[in-house]
Amino acid sequence: MYTYAFLPSSALSADEASLETIALPAGLMGSLAVISVATVSALVEPELDLEMIQHNDGQLMQAVLNHDRVIRDLFEQTTLLPLRFGTCFVSQAGLIEHLQAQQQNYCRKLKELAGKAEYSLKCRPRQELKAAMAIDSKGTDYFLVKKQRFQPQTELEHLHQLQRAIAQTYRVLSGESQDGVEKLYLLSDRQQEAQLQQQCQQWQAEYPHWQLSLGSALPPYHFV
Repeated sequence: MYTYAFLPSSALSADEASLETIALPAGLMGSLAVISVATVSALVEPELDLEMIQHNDGQLMQAVLNHDRVIRDLFEQTTLLPLRFGTCFVSQAGLIEHLQAQQQNYCRKLKELAGKAEYSLKCRPRQELKAAMAIDSKGTDYFLVKKQRFQPQTELEHLHQLQRAIAQTYRVLSGESQDGVEKLYLLSDRQQEAQLQQQCQQWQAEYPHWQLSLGSALPPYHFV
């Protein structure tokens, strides 16, 4: 049984905890359904044949995009624990058994993530800044800058300093480096996004060796 995410059962019925029910988006191939066990529910697509999709590269790529679309749509409506593309349970009974066994764990995580979102912070080395400094520098300043240019650990040290500074206020995780661009993942309250953007500007001023780029609010993929 293909499963997208786990979410609080209170989000699925009009009661004191949730005055409105959530609207289920369209699935990869068909309709979605919800399986609830006490306070935790799972969003599933019962009729999806994942094996058939995996034999077609075009369909597979579209399925990955649709998986993300479903999770983002649901994330705009409620707190959730997003699951990776391709997450399946052998049967509805197996899913129910899993929810029963992990009930307390998932409840705790959902409570921790309530009202929060994940933000990616791309960190790109500012090579052009170092080049300009070298051109404009003279005398002892020139030799100091030249020495810094040949210290490959300098930028990495500054990145670690930046990460420690971020960790003083936010939960932060390191992502994989790609083409020289480092990526950090921050967990922040969605209602405080303006403050996060201001904080990012302050980090930029304090750590000029890196060009910082803050992404938009996403489901907490890296914090579940």
